[in-house]
Amino acid sequence: MQARPQPHLEHEGAHCRLSGDWTLAALRPRLVWLRARLLVVRAVPVWDLSQISRIDSFGALLLWRAWGMREPETLVMPPALHSAFDRIKPLAGLRPPSPHRDPWLPVLRVGRTVLGLLDQLRDFSHMLGMVVSEVGRLLIEPRSIPFKEFSAALYKAGVQAMPISALVGFLIGIVLSYLSALQLRNFGADALIINILGIGIIRELGPVLVSILVAGRSGSAITAQLGVMRVTEELDALSAIGVSPYQRLIWPKVLAMAIAMPLLVLWTSVAALGGGMLAADLQLEIDWRFFLMSLPHVVPVQNLYIGLSKGAVFGVAIALIACHFGLRIRPNTESLSRNTTSAVVTAITAVILLDAVFAMLTRGVGVPLR
Repeated sequence: MQARPQPHLEHEGAHCRLSGDWTLAALRPRLVWLRARLLVVRAVPVWDLSQISRIDSFGALLLWRAWGMREPETLVMPPALHSAFDRIKPLAGLRPPSPHRDPWLPVLRVGRTVLGLLDQLRDFSHMLGMVVSEVGRLLIEPRSIPFKEFSAALYKAGVQAMPISALVGFLIGIVLSYLSALQLRNFGADALIINILGIGIIRELGPVLVSILVAGRSGSAITAQLGVMRVTEELDALSAIGVSPYQRLIWPKVLAMAIAMPLLVLWTSVAALGGGMLAADLQLEIDWRFFLMSLPHVVPVQNLYIGLSKGAVFGVAIALIACHFGLRIRPNTESLSRNTTSAVVTAITAVILLDAVFAMLTRGVGVPLR
């Protein structure tokens, strides 16, 4: 097999002579070197291409761009090479057309977002109505109450969440106590740390902290469970045999969260107060006996009722949102991951929004005026 002549470039003064095979296959091994050489000799006025044995569109385009999209002052080129340059000259300076931008695209995006929210609201309202109707039916027929599903959901959402919620609450209590102690010591108001920890933890931090933990833990688990059942068509199978998914799956989870959340709020608040009491003893030398005796006097019991009420409302909201996104999952893994993430984010956002509503509605309740 005859070897292909290698492309070669000779530069002598104002002359540049090319030889060899200037095709893509021959140029590829020396392409970087040849481009650098062409960049150096691009201003040479005389070019001799008579020794080129063969050239294709790639070689012609390489030379044409090196010449600045125009022929040099003197060009010696055999007629056989003209066709390659004639093909690339009309195309060398072309640029891809700019993508067409629809001026109504922002409006369309807003419209799609609004329609998506309305679709979400419609599905959520349908699910909420079905849950309420199941509650009414179970009150009429108590023997149909799914106690096994309810107890399993209560155990998973409540008992299994106790260790992590206690640990996080204890650490948050320590952090809050240390930060407060640094400021109170400057004003000689060490005893006020009991007020700060009591009201802050029992009324606000306890419910919100537990709700965020449960939204990330139990909320994602509920959404993923319903999503997998949707993918494996278990929900369709339940409906086919006459079993309501809202009775066996949705209602027990909502009721379990409504009961478990206030208990978790109380449990986490006790752990957080324990951590705060320990830090107050170490930082401000406030005895734990004095802390426990002063707590009922400086923190009205209404704060405990508000905290427990928040827990119940937050629990119902988290369960409903998690079930809503779980039922919307389509039979593919991408929908499963997207809706699970959306469920957690939406649940946490709803908790913060509901907490703000509680703060406005109860702003004058349980707050000592002196």
